[in-house]
Formats: sequence, C-alpha cells, structure tokens
Amino acid sequence: MSEYFAAIEAGGTKFDCAILDAERRILAERRIETVLPEETLAAVVAFFREQRDAGRMFKQLGLASFGPLDLNPASPTFGSVTVTPKPEWSHTPVKQMLEQALDCAVTIETDVNAAAIAEHRWGAARGVSVAVYITIGTGVGGGVVVNGEPVHGLIHPEIGHMLVPGFDEIKGACPFHGNCLEGLASGASMAKIWSMPATDLPLDHRAWDIEAKVLGAMCHNLMTVLSPERIILGGGVMNRTDLIPQIVAATEERLNNYLCLPKGKSLSDVIVGTGLEGRAGLFGAYALVR
Repeated sequence: MSEYFAAIEAGGTKFDCAILDAERRILAERRIETVLPEETLAAVVAFFREQRDAGRMFKQLGLASFGPLDLNPASPTFGSVTVTPKPEWSHTPVKQMLEQALDCAVTIETDVNAAAIAEHRWGAARGVSVAVYITIGTGVGGGVVVNGEPVHGLIHPEIGHMLVPGFDEIKGACPFHGNCLEGLASGASMAKIWSMPATDLPLDHRAWDIEAKVLGAMCHNLMTVLSPERIILGGGVMNRTDLIPQIVAATEERLNNYLCLPKGKSLSDVIVGTGLEGRAGLFGAYALVR
C-alpha cells in the first residue's frame, strides 16, 4: 500500500500545497493565493480533502509557514502566527485549524528553517555542519541549521529584521524597523522604494547595486556571527542569478580580508544559490514529517 504525505509551503503571497510519496515525488499540487486566513485555509482544506477522495490518504502534514510563529510546544498558542506584517494573519492558529479540519497531525516550522533542513538533506548544504538559508522574495527570512537540526532558541531566528545601517540614500519600507533587511531588500520593499516591481527594474538600475550591497552586509554579519559553511540564497528576487557574484564581492569588501578561510575555500564556495530549484520550502515541509 502506498504511503502519502501532505506538505504546505505557506508564504506571504501563496500557499503551495502538495501530496508527496515516500520517494519525494510530487503527485498533486495546488498553489493558493494568500488572502484572508479563513478564505486561504478553506481553499487549502478543500484541496487536501479532494486528495483523500481520490484515494491519497495521509495521516501527517508538514507545514512550513511564514511567521513569526509560536514554536514552543508548552505554549497555549503553539503553532500560531504571532505578530506579522501580513494583514489579518496575526494570532492565527494555523496548526490547530488544519489539524481540526483535516483530522491529522500537523508538524509546523518556519518556512526558512524548513527550507534550510531540505537544503541540508538534499540540496546545496549537504555534508556541512552549519548552514543558513535566506529567502529574498515578498519578504526576507532566514533559517539556520546546525548538524541537521533547526535553530529555535528563545523564539526562532528573524534574520530578515537584522538592522543594516549605512543605506540612508533609500527609505526602508518595513513598518516595524524601517531600514532592516526586509525593509530594504525584499521584493515588496524594492517595489515601494523604486515605485515599480523588482521584475521591471532595468538590469543597469542602481537598485541592483544597492540590493547587492545590502545583502553583502547581511552575509558579513552572518559570517562573523555564525561562521556558516554555506549561505544559500533563494526566493524570487534571487531569480537574478547574476546577483550572487555581486553579493560575494560586496561581502568581501565589507569583510576587508578579516576572515581567514580554510585553504582552498573562498566566499564563492560559501555564498551560493539554492540546490533545490525553488522547491526548498515545499521539500522542507515534507522533511518535517519524514
């Protein structure tokens, strides 16, 4: 008898829902727009009920969600979105709502921590002990994995809200912190700063030079705080793959020859693109129940 697993990558723009088998093959998939919680989750539940009606029975669902999240199992609001810039989603008990509607166990993790787990297991971070996954899309988020285990700590990493001073020529768009990473470098913030979507910005627009420098400042901070063997850059903004060499150069300039890397290693070995072709979040959700 075939074994099936449900997985959701829940982002600020869309919920990517899928049924996978024990070999990590995607058997059915639907992308649902992230609107109001009740409307979005109703569409998610409808998709998974359709899959059960088609004979794809599952007992476990992995949920890789945008946050911030309450990931403390002892907390009365465990599995809820806490306070988020996403309108209407603050304090939504997503884990509880899906468990009740689908009568299955839901394992929840931040989308970026889950993506970091997937990259460590199957992607660009295989064989390394410390890895960071950064998504630069609608927002900016970061997950940290040490020896295959995600870092939570007091809450969980919120790398997207790291402050990166020195970019006063533009006004950051984060409603909480202004000139944090998300406020300066996310796709949504770039659209506000430059009055056009990032995808419409000409390749020679100065926005891209600033973007590379902001992300270089981020990588500088990650290198000096966490000493990662891999920093993996994913998300829609990173579809411009020529950004990575610019980010590496900006990081090198910031570090100013301070870090002495192991022989034969360079920052271009550390700062890389995703190894899972845009599937890190969904495969991370799958990894949570595997």
